[in-house]
Amino acid sequence: MKNILRNPYVSILIFSAIIIILHWSIDSFFSIVTYYSFTSIYVFHIISAFFVAGIIQWIHSNYKDYAGFAFMGTSLFKMLAAILFLLPGFLSDDKPSFANILNFFVPYFIYLIFEAIQVIKLINPKESN
Repeated sequence: MKNILRNPYVSILIFSAIIIILHWSIDSFFSIVTYYSFTSIYVFHIISAFFVAGIIQWIHSNYKDYAGFAFMGTSLFKMLAAILFLLPGFLSDDKPSFANILNFFVPYFIYLIFEAIQVIKLINPKESN
């Protein structure tokens, strides 16, 4: 079981399931009307997390010393993708509210923290006795 959880893709799916349930519960409780659909927000986050994990795994397996730089580069790419994701809402006449923007960026930063922790674990593995 422990080896399955070390797989970054399985970790992303389990983490995503937990975050989706929590976010959906909070949105239901406060009855937030979303400008961006709940599904599209999490499809974006899950696909981008898989992209980041895949690039980091590939870089780490081929060039171990550059995994941290790869994380910074993929984070920059992910920020640009987030701007492109949000851009149609900002260019429309019916602008998203601050709550709708938070609806996107709170999970964005939670995923970013999760990815950073995964990369730190990959770069600095604990030595087993």
